Amino acid sequence: MLTPAEELGLSGAAIASRIQLAFHRLPETVLADLLERLREGALQSHLVYCRDDGLDPVRVLPIPVTVLPEQRTYIHHVALTLQNALKRLPELYFADPRVAEILRLPAAEERWLRECWGTSQSEHNPVFGRLDAVVDFTSPMWKDSLRFVEPNLTGIGGLHMVPTSEQLILKFVGPLLRQADRTLQLGLNDDIRDLLTQVLLEHADAVGTGRGVCLVEPKYDGYGIDEQVDVARYLRERHGLRVTHADPTELRLRGGRVWHGDDPVDLAYRDYAVADLLELADEGVDVEPMKVLLRENRMVSSIAAELDQKSCWEVFTDPLLSHRYFGPTEQAMFNRHVPWTRVVADRATTLPEGRAGSLLEYARTAQEHLVLKPDRGYGGEGIMLGPAVAATDWESALGAALADEQRWVVQQLVAIPLREFPVLAPDGRVAMEPFYTVMGFAASDDGLAILARASQKQVVNVAQHGGLCAVLVCNSRPEVGVVTAEQRVPSLSQP
Repeated sequence: MLTPAEELGLSGAAIASRIQLAFHRLPETVLADLLERLREGALQSHLVYCRDDGLDPVRVLPIPVTVLPEQRTYIHHVALTLQNALKRLPELYFADPRVAEILRLPAAEERWLRECWGTSQSEHNPVFGRLDAVVDFTSPMWKDSLRFVEPNLTGIGGLHMVPTSEQLILKFVGPLLRQADRTLQLGLNDDIRDLLTQVLLEHADAVGTGRGVCLVEPKYDGYGIDEQVDVARYLRERHGLRVTHADPTELRLRGGRVWHGDDPVDLAYRDYAVADLLELADEGVDVEPMKVLLRENRMVSSIAAELDQKSCWEVFTDPLLSHRYFGPTEQAMFNRHVPWTRVVADRATTLPEGRAGSLLEYARTAQEHLVLKPDRGYGGEGIMLGPAVAATDWESALGAALADEQRWVVQQLVAIPLREFPVLAPDGRVAMEPFYTVMGFAASDDGLAILARASQKQVVNVAQHGGLCAVLVCNSRPEVGVVTAEQRVPSLSQP
């Protein structure tokens, strides 16, 4: 007898195979036209990445990843459990020297954490983040494949990219799939912008502020994802909010309040870490308005997001700390869905099999099963996969990590699902090629948004020229092992 989870995975596999077969039967001319329309749609929708040589349209891969409602429900529960555990870390940081050592912040950043964490933040702690993970929705063991590789608690990318890529796929790919299989019922996930809006409004009500929102980011950086102008427009048009868009250098304190031009800032959403603000301060910028917003608990994400490090996972996967500070349900989630992670140091620790041992010795002997990452890095920079490098290079990297002022972690290597997508070759021909896919889950009490990225490299990131996959909810669950006449995919032609 199959378990309910196994039946879900097999249903997911049946849906994915039907979609894949539909694409395999598309004429090459139709596929080429589809890829071009998606590229043009990305440009027209301002789905771009700013690079030194100009605006680069983000690749939207044409085959959607599908998830069943029951799978979403489970992932939503796990993601909220992890996020709520992460929100508790400031209190543990202050209370337990061992936690403080694992999550150690530079002195200047720790001062901000202490100055901006108080009773209000403890009672109302707004964090709107994205938890990056891998999962294979098409496996009978899909629950066991769900592994969260790192937290991203502030300045998350995807607020405009996620819903835009989903809408592009529904617009251009949806008709092709409906023509192939009328039983497929694909719909959108929760809109990440609506989830953010609810977090902002609920927090404004909780702390008694007005509803004037300021989106704060490095407006003039000229590199990276460019999406907050579009987000601001959406919040105004969809939700009727008073929204401004500012660089930290444009904020001022007047009469004890923070202002952006002539607009008072009641609440802010930040794409800025304290470390970046300290760099601005060193350049002579007045960053006190940002500190005031954090200290007065009028910022999303709160100062708790400064503990956004891969080493958070060590707190959750250390048996002593996990048992001391978290309940049985949380511990079970950590054990099943958080890979063993340790800050690189010459020390003893609990190893994945449960015994105590030398961390460095284990890191050397278990190279094939580990990945080495900068603790606070982002954009996929610096990540080294143990099985992909020679032993001498791995040893050198461990030595460099030990000597680096910036800390590194070793983490259990997780299996990244491979999916096939059509790509356009330089000669104009279309071929199906494999891509690694990684998920990002943005969870709130009101719902779950999903960002899926794909790359032909195992380090998957849009900054590394990866692409986006739309994750659509399939509301038509096929019975496992049963194929109806309508589900047999016919040949497709240009619609």
